Amino acid sequence: MVNENSYVVCFGEVLWDIFPNGSKAGGAPFNVAYNLHKMGIDVKMLSKVGNDDLGKKLIQQISQWGITTDYIQIGEKNPTSTVIAKIDEHNEANYEIVKDVAWDYIELLPEHKELISNADAFVFGSLSARDEKTKETLLQLLEYAPLKIFDVNFRPPFVDTELIKMLLFKANIVKMNQAEMNIILSFIDEEYRNIEDSLLIIANHFNTKEIILTKGSEGAEYFFNNKQYQFNALPIKIDDTVGSGDAFLAGFVSKRIKNESPEEIMKQAVSLGAFITSKSGACPHYDYEEFEKLKETYSL
Repeated sequence: MVNENSYVVCFGEVLWDIFPNGSKAGGAPFNVAYNLHKMGIDVKMLSKVGNDDLGKKLIQQISQWGITTDYIQIGEKNPTSTVIAKIDEHNEANYEIVKDVAWDYIELLPEHKELISNADAFVFGSLSARDEKTKETLLQLLEYAPLKIFDVNFRPPFVDTELIKMLLFKANIVKMNQAEMNIILSFIDEEYRNIEDSLLIIANHFNTKEIILTKGSEGAEYFFNNKQYQFNALPIKIDDTVGSGDAFLAGFVSKRIKNESPEEIMKQAVSLGAFITSKSGACPHYDYEEFEKLKETYSL
């Protein structure tokens, strides 16, 4: 069990996803933070917005959701991030990510050492480190974090091979999808064989103790303590897949920090990922009881 002072830090981008039908707060690490909060976990979002109307609205929205904004910096030079999101015929989202925005310049502050050192988990991705300033901050924060959870979350063209390899070596837990697994294999001059062997190759190369592999409608796999666990997806009606991987990770983290069994950890992850696909957007309105009802429906 975690104690009453436990919390998780999510690091990286907060932004407005611009959809054809309107704008929604998002960004992969923030989506994780939002769903962790819904799971009853105290979460701190470490990011940066611009001193503009979009930034003020984003801070207001996050505060209204009950998530602290104490660690979201406000910058004077760069605008709040926006992303143009387009949904294709398969309900998959494609993103056009604007460069040179506030979260490209997250500052390392004196209070961050204690914040990160005392966290139960530090969740980060690779996109936020596309610019030198935030990359430098991230690498220093990783030196303080006891449990480092890396969601690789590739967003071309912002995929830096050497940076990804460095972050993989530093992470304790890595989450990836099948396409990202194949790209990582290519980074180390290996070819895909089968899922089990591929995960083992990556784990051995980067000395990674835990790997989560998401497989969409085929479920997920969890490499833990040199064992591999397989979990089926839930046969749920999909509204859209925006943020489903982030929700999956939030479900995982919510149980992993309590040191529950691999089965319980992954049940929560698979269920929350599916639950969010049944709704519109990455941060839909819901309460924990509604999520629990879905788990009961599928006897999870």
